[in-house]
This record gives sequence, structure tokens and C-alpha cells, in this order.
Amino acid sequence: MPNITIDGKEYDTDQLSDEARNQLISIQFVDKKLQEVQLEQAAYQTARNAYAKALSEILQKEQTQS
Repeated sequence: MPNITIDGKEYDTDQLSDEARNQLISIQFVDKKLQEVQLEQAAYQTARNAYAKALSEILQKEQTQS
């Protein structure tokens, strides 16, 4: 893993201290997890919107049948 890009800046990990390299790896890990959470959030929101729309349609039908 010779290069890591964080916030648009590329770092040559071979030129860094172990401490700096570990911090960059940690940042990269957190960034990846954040992206995963954001994708999950988008999927959940899409599903929630679909359920809310379906519920709205059911409630409208029930009101017209009353």
C-alpha cells in the first residue's frame, strides 16, 4: 500500500513514519465505513418512502370505501 489519498491529497506511505501511516490508514478506514453507512441510509430511505407511499394509498382507498 504505497499511496493513500485523503481529502484529495495523495500520500506516499513509504515516506511516512509508522504513526503517520497508521493515522492515514485509520482515516481511510473511517471514510470507507462512512460511505457504507451513507449507502445504507439511502437504501433505508428509499424503502421507507415506498412503505409510506403504499400506506398513503391504502388509507386513501379505505377512506373512499367508507
